[in-house]
Amino acid sequence: MTRYNPKEIEPKWQAAWEQSGIYKAEDQGEKPKWYSLIEFPYPSGAGLHTGHIRSNTALDIVSRKRRMQGFNVLYPIGWDAFGLPTENFAIKTGRPPQEVTKENTDTFRRQLKSLGYSFDWSREVDTTDPNYYKWTQWLFLQFFKEGLAYKDKININWCPKCKIGLANEEVEQGSCERCGGPVEAREKEQWILKMTEYADKLLDGLDGVDFLPEIKTQQRNWIGRSEGAEINFPLSPFSKGSTPQAGGISSIKVFTTRPDTIYGATFIALAPNHSAIGNWKLEIGNYPEVKVFIEKAKEEAEGQRNADKAGICLQGITALNPATGEEIPVWVVNYVLGDVGTGAIMAVPQHDERDREFAEKYNLPILDKPLASWEEVLEKTGGKKVVRYKLRDWVFSRQRYWGEPIPLVFCANCAKEPGENSKHEARNSKQIQNSKVQTENKYSDLNYGWVAVPDEQLPVELPRVEKYQPTDTGESPLAGITEWVNTACPSCGGPATRETDVMPNWAGSSWYFISYCIAENLKSQAPSIKQFTSPEFQNKLKYWLPIDWYNGGMEHSTRHLLYARFWMQFLHDQGLVPVAEPFAKRTAQGMVLAADGKKMSKSLGNVVNPDELVNEFGADAVRLYEMFMGPFDQAIAWAERGILGPWRFLEKVWNIGSRVHFLEERVETLPEVKRKLHQTIKKVSEDIEGLSMNTAVSTMMEFVNMAPGKISKADWQLLLRILAPFAPHITEELYQLLGNSKHEVLNSKGQSIHSQPWPEYDEALLVEEKFELVIQVNGKVRATVSAQKGISQAQAEEMAKPAVSKWLEEGEVKKIVFVADRLINFIVS
Repeated sequence: MTRYNPKEIEPKWQAAWEQSGIYKAEDQGEKPKWYSLIEFPYPSGAGLHTGHIRSNTALDIVSRKRRMQGFNVLYPIGWDAFGLPTENFAIKTGRPPQEVTKENTDTFRRQLKSLGYSFDWSREVDTTDPNYYKWTQWLFLQFFKEGLAYKDKININWCPKCKIGLANEEVEQGSCERCGGPVEAREKEQWILKMTEYADKLLDGLDGVDFLPEIKTQQRNWIGRSEGAEINFPLSPFSKGSTPQAGGISSIKVFTTRPDTIYGATFIALAPNHSAIGNWKLEIGNYPEVKVFIEKAKEEAEGQRNADKAGICLQGITALNPATGEEIPVWVVNYVLGDVGTGAIMAVPQHDERDREFAEKYNLPILDKPLASWEEVLEKTGGKKVVRYKLRDWVFSRQRYWGEPIPLVFCANCAKEPGENSKHEARNSKQIQNSKVQTENKYSDLNYGWVAVPDEQLPVELPRVEKYQPTDTGESPLAGITEWVNTACPSCGGPATRETDVMPNWAGSSWYFISYCIAENLKSQAPSIKQFTSPEFQNKLKYWLPIDWYNGGMEHSTRHLLYARFWMQFLHDQGLVPVAEPFAKRTAQGMVLAADGKKMSKSLGNVVNPDELVNEFGADAVRLYEMFMGPFDQAIAWAERGILGPWRFLEKVWNIGSRVHFLEERVETLPEVKRKLHQTIKKVSEDIEGLSMNTAVSTMMEFVNMAPGKISKADWQLLLRILAPFAPHITEELYQLLGNSKHEVLNSKGQSIHSQPWPEYDEALLVEEKFELVIQVNGKVRATVSAQKGISQAQAEEMAKPAVSKWLEEGEVKKIVFVADRLINFIVS
């Protein structure tokens, strides 16, 4: 037999698997279903990287094992292709994003296929395909029609370098998570999804899913449910009149999680954008200085505000502590945020670190007062218990070109004359959370004049343009395409203008796991409630959802993972999907670092190219090394020569397989090898479920080291089966060699090793028949020898005496103590 040559066998079997459709999932059937999911890749210009391989291979192993266990497995793939990096690369190279995206996607597809993944390619989706994003647009419109999408002028995180607004989840320590540049605050009208309406449901849903504990902790902290109290602090009377009122406002409502500390409150702190400040222009003695401070604070990103606390006292405005009656000053500070709580806090420097830092900086009192009970404080102040959240609504607009157009038009005529269409249901955040109220027309109060593009006109396609660079004004490049912007109102037929912002790159990934279930229906059918609720759609969704195992990066725990859960919760409330939680299980892989321990980056020149590895060592060796290099959930540095170990292991497997092929059927496996085989089957089976892939590989390596010349054809096939999910090509070749001497390419699913049953281990063979016999002389351990369990004392003496002869010669053996299967002790004097 020839030497191991992956360049020959791997392309052959990849073509055979694709031709046979062995990995294509059936939408129904007698087998139990299994849905494995990886985060579909963003097809960047850099191509596939080692992090992709680590995640993809782990779930590929799980998926292959499930097929062998008799499951109908869906392991799909697609492309998360809208977004900033592609647009920036297109701008840099002077090419259309559509062209760049296709080229990058083709590269990724080729690379993934070269690694032998068992994806169901028939369900491939692409977020930039109009047939896909027409459904993304339709789903957005469901939020809009329910009043959960609204437009508002707010302070947003603005990246001057990328010239784009960012959601809070896209800002890391005051910097843009894409380019790393500083983020500043900017006031702008934005489309927003009311994710806060689902704060409790998102929290409660975590109790019923199998997520890594650290993922649950991150999401709970991000949502930040706080039980506290709202308390009104009356304004002090003004010198020009006895009425304690300024600008029509008689009190400041604060939110606090520590009402018991109210006796130590020494000042009120307002957010720079607190609505009351503008009403107090006449009463604030230093209003010009206050205005300057507010404008400066608005330009600061949240991280900068917390790091450098600053404020200004409102001269002429004071409040009364309702618990003590004492007058306290009112400050505007940069570390209180307008969209958290009420935008106002009672500052208690003795019990809050931020307040203490601020008080020490501005020489404000720090009082050590006794704590009171909540009940006492609320009764005395007239306050009430409330629940608040750290979570904020999701800023959904992006002022770029390469994204899904938002399918709305603004009609000035309809803004004046509401349509007489039938009632619709709209969310009302002012009433009970997640409740519905009836409105008299189809425009909610928040979106007056905005009209949804009808279902039959979807998709609103992204126009092809010559110039798509971001603008310095903050407007989307689409705003300059007059012939696209100007349109007719779908409601009244009058002149209207399209929304020119696009959706964030998170939009398409918020439901892609649903799209895989109905992929073949997405292209041919126009989006509508009728289609989505049809038996054809719903039967497939009920069959496949929820996803059984989802793996991805920890960095997405409070971004994509939270967004996807929000969309699913909403769609479940609308009766469009059968379950509220999309993912039954969520795991995460550690990052693959460069050899120097740094993050791989093209700019640092330390990126490992998978194409070169596959070309030199083969896909099986690359897959095996990615699993062998260390614990799956921990970051690990790439070792340039580390792949040689897995490569040599596969060579050894190949050489043994070559010899086993010629063995006669009557050749039996030696007992100790058979025992080790069944121990290996048990260990590998358990390790796969725990993603302990490195120990699974090392266990198989140990077995192969003792197997040469001592194993039967039947037992060798068992080893090949448990190795098959890790190294699918070489195992397929060797398996076929054992049963088909002509080396024919398989032509049905049944012939493949990947369709064979997963091996069962024999419990009786797991017990070790050998033990280490401890040999003592006068109670001191002098040696150990390997012995067969159940040996007699006489046999133990015979084995032990040569090992301790020099101690036995020092005297006469007076007594021998023997403990079966444990030890023998010679008493010498």
